Amino acid sequence: MNTIHSLPSFLRFGGALVAAAFLTQFTRAADEHAAHMMAVPAITSAVAVLIPTEGNDVHGTVRFTKVAGGVRVVADVTGLTPGAHGFHVHEFGDASSADGTAAGGHFNPAHGNHGGPADAQRHAGDLGNLEADASGHATLDHVDAGLSLDGGNSIIGRGLIVHASPDDLKTQPTGNAGKRVACGVIGLAKAP
Repeated sequence: MNTIHSLPSFLRFGGALVAAAFLTQFTRAADEHAAHMMAVPAITSAVAVLIPTEGNDVHGTVRFTKVAGGVRVVADVTGLTPGAHGFHVHEFGDASSADGTAAGGHFNPAHGNHGGPADAQRHAGDLGNLEADASGHATLDHVDAGLSLDGGNSIIGRGLIVHASPDDLKTQPTGNAGKRVACGVIGLAKAP
């Protein structure tokens, strides 16, 4: 015996009304959620705080801001040895290892060859070199057309590494930049 058919017709009809009301509310809630998600403001600013890897004393802050023509990268790093130091966005925002290797390799969503920031063929994460002065202080202010703060090639949540040696901008796949002396994770920042 089918239980639903044994109910009086007004109860069967009432159940259908309840189901229809539920579906209407569910659909309305889903539409409101979709509208809210579409209203999320664009990501325009990010920051990475650099911490030293084991045995090093490198610290710094790197800010990323969406501008016409790409992403402006502004770095202020201390504790370096004088000279050039490879500087890259890496695949993973994982700073848990003492030597920085948990950040993985260079961020390279297009599977290109390693190069410099101005090269047509490069990893998205190839930022070139930071140049430290005699006191070990390095600054950089550069607009990079190869970086993105949103979409499939976003650097948000990725690692940021400063290396012990210069990036030669050609040796595959890392530029022969040596050990990692500082590591950070690129996160959302309050828009300026």
